[in-house]
Amino acid sequence: MADVYSTIADAEHHVQERLAHVLERRASDLQQRDMLGTYLGDIDFSTVTDLLDVGCGTGPVSRELAGRLPAGQVVGIDPSPVFLAAARKLAVDFSNLRFIEGDSRLIPCAAESFDIVIFHTTLSHVPHPETALAEAFRVLRPGGTLAVFDGNYTTTTLANGEFDPLQACADAAMAALVHDRWLIQRLPALVRHAGFAIVKQRSLGIVETHEPDYMLTIADRGADVLAAEGRIGTDLAQALKDEARRRVDTGGFFGSIAYGSIVARKQ
Repeated sequence: MADVYSTIADAEHHVQERLAHVLERRASDLQQRDMLGTYLGDIDFSTVTDLLDVGCGTGPVSRELAGRLPAGQVVGIDPSPVFLAAARKLAVDFSNLRFIEGDSRLIPCAAESFDIVIFHTTLSHVPHPETALAEAFRVLRPGGTLAVFDGNYTTTTLANGEFDPLQACADAAMAALVHDRWLIQRLPALVRHAGFAIVKQRSLGIVETHEPDYMLTIADRGADVLAAEGRIGTDLAQALKDEARRRVDTGGFFGSIAYGSIVARKQ
């Protein structure tokens, strides 16, 4: 099953609406917010006037950035008109934030028009991410900052040991939700090849045990993918979901994903 985010504008309207809810739910997670704050702390916003959030989705990171910017404007870009409609409604209180429809591989903005370009959990969903990075280089001013944050989705786990059946759910979910699970491993070379000098790299991550939220949805979505592909029956898919909840109830649930960030400068 292909990554729906990589062709999100072609997805059915109800699918985009459901994913819009998922994006806002994930963005409100405290561990996700902590990781966002950590890598944004590696960026100097004091002299920034123009910032681009690529693959902004419903705009949670764009809103955070708009609140941090001392002056100037934040522009969010996304190929999904459904996501952008939600983003505009949620950003009505931000006068320094606007959204435009577009693709990360062909950004509809003039060359050297931004001080910072951010890809927040975007590049792993983009076929040919080197093209998106070349576009970031083009629209950044000399000395401008690139920030990339994404999951190392090869590390996604729900397992408590060898041959854990819930790991099949994690693997199936990642195969369906992420175009390039190895993006983080390849990212330093991609960034340097695009002409950037790396300033800061971080290893981050989330772990959910008590009262899991996002990682429990990974178990559910993975079970649904396995059933939709005919790899298991619907009864077994429900049994896997029930097993995840049994572990929650008995204190044995564990879910984790490693993340990474890079802040780099246009040379």
